[in-house]
Amino acid sequence: MATSRLLLRSPTLRSIFTVNQCRSASTAVAPSHHYDHQRNQQYLSPNNYLNSWKPPKDPKEAQAKLHQLRREYAKKVKAVRKEYIHEMELQRIEKQRKDEAKKEALRIESEERRAAKLAEKRVKAAERQVAEEEFRQTLLKERAEKLEYYKQREQKFMEKKNEKKELLRRQSSVWIDENELEKRILNAIMDES
Repeated sequence: MATSRLLLRSPTLRSIFTVNQCRSASTAVAPSHHYDHQRNQQYLSPNNYLNSWKPPKDPKEAQAKLHQLRREYAKKVKAVRKEYIHEMELQRIEKQRKDEAKKEALRIESEERRAAKLAEKRVKAAERQVAEEEFRQTLLKERAEKLEYYKQREQKFMEKKNEKKELLRRQSSVWIDENELEKRILNAIMDES
C-alpha cells in the first residue's frame, strides 16, 4: 500500500496513470459522418470555363476575348432562364390542373350532397303529406261519427217527445172538460144522495 502511494506521488507516473484512466473511462468515438461524406463525395467534372482564361498579350485581343466570354455567358443565362420559365409554366399548368380537378371534385361532392338533401326533403314531404292525409281522414271520420251520434240523439229525443205527445194525446182523450167535470161531480153527488 505504501509503495502504491509513492508511485502515485511521482509526477511522471501520475500523469501517465491519469491519462490512461481517462482514456479507459471515456467512450469510444465513432468516426463523424462529416468524414464519411468526404470519403464518399463525388465531384462534378471540371468546368471548361474555369481556368480557361489565358491572359493575352494584346489588350484589344483581351477585350475581344472578354466580350466573347460575356456573350456566351449571356446566351447560357438566357437559355437557363428560358428553361426556368418553361419549368415554372409547366408547374403553373400542373397546379392549375390540380386546382381545377379539386374544384370539380368539390362541385360534384356538393351536388351529391344537395341531391341527397333534396331527396331527403322529398321523402319527408311525402311522409308529412301522408300523415296530414291520415289526420284529415281521421278528422272526417270523427266528424261523421259525431254527426251520426248527434242525429241519433236528435232522433231519440224526437221519438221521446213524440211518445210523450202520443201519451198525452191518449190521456187527454180520456180527460173531461171543466164544465163537464162540474156537471159530473154534481150528478155523482146527487146520485149518492
